[in-house]
Amino acid sequence: MLAFLGTIGVAAALIGAILLVVRASVVARGKGGADLAGPVKLVVAGSMTSMAAMQIALALDDFSIAYLANNHATATPFPFDVATAWAALEGSILLWGLVLAGFTWMVFTAYRRAPDRLGAAALAVMGIVAIFFFGLMTTVANPFEVCVAAAERGCLDSSPFPWATADVPIDGRGPNPLLQNHIFMAIHPPLLYLGYVGLTVPFAYAIGALAISVPGAEWLRRSQRGTLIAWSFLTLGIVIGAWWAYEVLSWGGYWAWDPVENASFMPWLVATAFLHSALVQQRRGMLQAWNFVLVISAFALTILGTFITRSGTIASVHSFTQSAIGPTLLGFLVLVLVGSFTLFAQRGHLLASAPRVENMVSREGTFLANNLLLTVFAFVVLIGTMFPIILEAVTGTRVGVRGPFFNRLSVPLSFLLLLLVGIGPVTPWGGATPQLVWKRIRGPLVAGLIAGLLTAVTVTRNGWVVITVVLGVFVIASTGALLVGQAGRRRSKTGEGLAAAIARVTKGDARFWSGQLSHVGVVLVALGISFAANLSQHQEVVMREGDQVVFAGHTITYRAPFQQRHPGKTSSGIRLEVVRPNGSRVTLEPTHNFFPGHPNGVATPAVDTRASGDLYVMLLTLDENRVATVELDTSPMMWVLWLGGLTVAAGGFLSYRNRRQERAPARAEAVGV
Repeated sequence: MLAFLGTIGVAAALIGAILLVVRASVVARGKGGADLAGPVKLVVAGSMTSMAAMQIALALDDFSIAYLANNHATATPFPFDVATAWAALEGSILLWGLVLAGFTWMVFTAYRRAPDRLGAAALAVMGIVAIFFFGLMTTVANPFEVCVAAAERGCLDSSPFPWATADVPIDGRGPNPLLQNHIFMAIHPPLLYLGYVGLTVPFAYAIGALAISVPGAEWLRRSQRGTLIAWSFLTLGIVIGAWWAYEVLSWGGYWAWDPVENASFMPWLVATAFLHSALVQQRRGMLQAWNFVLVISAFALTILGTFITRSGTIASVHSFTQSAIGPTLLGFLVLVLVGSFTLFAQRGHLLASAPRVENMVSREGTFLANNLLLTVFAFVVLIGTMFPIILEAVTGTRVGVRGPFFNRLSVPLSFLLLLLVGIGPVTPWGGATPQLVWKRIRGPLVAGLIAGLLTAVTVTRNGWVVITVVLGVFVIASTGALLVGQAGRRRSKTGEGLAAAIARVTKGDARFWSGQLSHVGVVLVALGISFAANLSQHQEVVMREGDQVVFAGHTITYRAPFQQRHPGKTSSGIRLEVVRPNGSRVTLEPTHNFFPGHPNGVATPAVDTRASGDLYVMLLTLDENRVATVELDTSPMMWVLWLGGLTVAAGGFLSYRNRRQERAPARAEAVGV
């Protein structure tokens, strides 16, 4: 019954998407009006019905659905039972369809307020993308196939026909252990997909504008909200994913240049470049062609990311399946690239008259330099990620590109980006003399150099840390000086207090200062990464009960092993008593967690988090004689990294809110309120 309901929902959404493309294309070509509400509502209702059917099936442990039999178990606890709906291939595509339906509704509500050809063209593009993903769900990624050959746990064979006679297993295999070992894995994929799928919105407006030959920046204005919310969620998803890796993956790191980590980072880099260059086009009419290239590339990278994640082609901790979906996604990626850039080339005459950046010592010049660095960064990550698969496909030789390659290139690029983040906001639009720019950055640069000197004297002489501190303080001081300077000029006119003047200044240009908040977050991320990467300590020890070891100022005593039963898992670990450098005590319990249907345990570290940094303890082995091999690590200032990532995302969400508030009075004025 639930398989049938879910199949009907997917089919309804697919039919709605087809109708949306047909009817929206008629409106976009100016051939008359057509009802677009019906198809959009059908897409939304169909996608919601299919996800509701999946969630009800999970709640009822309906193992007649093959996807549940292979990815769910009666012992799977909340909220991981809910998250099972997107924990594997077919479910992740189901989530993609639901999120895409939500963004399609967003574009439709904007169209409904002011119906025109551009809005209809964007809806047609959204419909084309929806046809592909709901088409996947009816063919190679069907989440509602019926189990027709049961195993003791899970399903051996399935049928795409919901009326097929089910052979229901007694229990399912359960989710991959890594996906039920931390609460972050219940929320990380939805956040990431809100970012991935949200980038369809600017892509739809861009392709729509090219298709019906609409010049200018109107498509940018229409897609701003969608771009901001997608970028903000993508940022948050990456941060939560890194935090999850740090807490769960047993190696003490938050980023390993894993192919799927890279798959989310590449569209983020390009989308970040697009957010900046869009401002240049809206303000100065420049970089029009470049914006089309960026938005097409960002969307294409989301498809590539889905291919990397779900095709099983690239070995990764995130790639849990191999399926026929790989060639299908690759074909769609080729179609997107060839179709989009062919259309872009055909409409080149619309962009030929755009003004060029004449003076690099200007706000638009720094934005252009920022864009070039971000796209080079994305290209470096793309080459390092895709080179192994291309080489293997051509020569049959399997190689891996590891962290040293990425770090060697990403570190200098990151330093240059930080420098531009500090210079850009204080550089005027249109151009300035080098002397004026130097006058504005001289004070912040001195502050950065003093901070770097103090760091070298009191903390560490590690060059990478010192450079990061210099640049980070320079950026924050530059932003602070700009804010205080504007507030001071306002005070001289109004007589307000400093705090009131600062509040007025930030409120008066809320979008700009939201962006500066994200820049401060980037600085915090850079500082957190630099301290953790360069000042960490590591030691591996073998301990018997009662043994004591001193590590990084901590005195660690092995008290006893233990075993515990929890809902859906059994834990085996050791209890350590830790005396911190300040004399305070804490008990840490690194464990191995074992889940039903999965004989291999998942190592879970114990982390003692403090302001100065983390003590990270991993249980490597525990033998029958209760002898434990333990890995000890310190991660200085890790909380700064997490705070910075959340601050970057917060800046994006604030900018989105501010744009909504700015649009509301304009809409009210338009209707005479």
